[in-house]
Amino acid sequence: MLSSEAKTFFANNLINRTLPADYRLTDYLDLLKNKRIAVVVHPCSVIEGVFLVDTLLKHKINIVKIFAPEHGFRGEADAGEQVQSEIDLKTGIPIVSLYGKNKKPDSSQLIDVDLVLFDLQDVGVRFYTYLSTLHYIMEACVEQDKELLVLDRPNPNGHYIDGPILESDCKSFIGIHPIPIVHGMTLAELALMIKGENWISKSNDLKLHIVKCLNYSRFERYVLPVKPSPNLPNERSILLYPSICLLEGTIVSLGRGTEFPFQIYGHPDFITYDTIFTPRSIKGAKNPPLLNQVCKGFSLQKCPLDILRIKDSIDLSYIIKSYEELGEREDFFLKNGFIDLLIGNKNFKNQIISNTDPAMIRKSWKDGIIKFKEKRERYLLYN
Repeated sequence: MLSSEAKTFFANNLINRTLPADYRLTDYLDLLKNKRIAVVVHPCSVIEGVFLVDTLLKHKINIVKIFAPEHGFRGEADAGEQVQSEIDLKTGIPIVSLYGKNKKPDSSQLIDVDLVLFDLQDVGVRFYTYLSTLHYIMEACVEQDKELLVLDRPNPNGHYIDGPILESDCKSFIGIHPIPIVHGMTLAELALMIKGENWISKSNDLKLHIVKCLNYSRFERYVLPVKPSPNLPNERSILLYPSICLLEGTIVSLGRGTEFPFQIYGHPDFITYDTIFTPRSIKGAKNPPLLNQVCKGFSLQKCPLDILRIKDSIDLSYIIKSYEELGEREDFFLKNGFIDLLIGNKNFKNQIISNTDPAMIRKSWKDGIIKFKEKRERYLLYN
């Protein structure tokens, strides 16, 4: 149990603060006692600046394994970069990558585990891969008869719902579930939905435990104290991410390899522009698109955060404007079809090419969003 000093500290510091569930130690420590624990964590998994792993070890919790998601245990790997399994030098605990070929723990990786603790910071967007990691962890826990504890976290984009529902022929690691791009849910709520909608086999057999956030409202501003991945360094990038990330499916740079990823966009052949930037090989973006090429583009740095915060829809202007700037060229969309996986259907690309009015594009999403909202109500944990 917590010491009296620790109890006093948390009692004095939890009042009226919006905090992720890992702060609520008294609500889950007993569940971890006398069990072999695997943790799914990254740099956001901290309590008052102390890494959750260190806090649990201090309380004599037997952590036998660390599972690392995309970007790695320390959160420094590029998007899509293969993360190697290793040993944590500080604690000596084995680290197992859950990215690349090994997205789901197998029986050999869970044989010495009783309970998996999941504590990743999501940003409320379907194609952010931590949701897919949660899905595979849930599958593995069912298959290997392991308990799962999800420590919930606030959703910085939780105040709205928008985008098309993912269609089955566009499923991938950046989109597994039939939900819109911006879903307005926390990962714990989505875990309940995955289980309740039977999106994993034998979902009723999953031994799922959830600890809620403290004082969280999805309509109140929440600024992440630690960046969730290398290219989402601040609130601005996180708020812009659902809209500007669609450019990942095109030949346009959205600022990877600069100081302002997901806050600028451009290409060497843009005609009009208000900024110039050159993507470089840097930590967290070793081989960014348009590496070492001078790009002309547009900065979103001056857009007031208060304006971004009250937006309740995906902004299609970035991708439409980029298509127009490049003269509607045939190679605008990457040939690998990545835009289909991002948007969740194979129609959006043709809508852009045919200059479909944005209002009509949005109208094509409407029925799916209405049905999703009705389904979503059953799984919400917060007002």
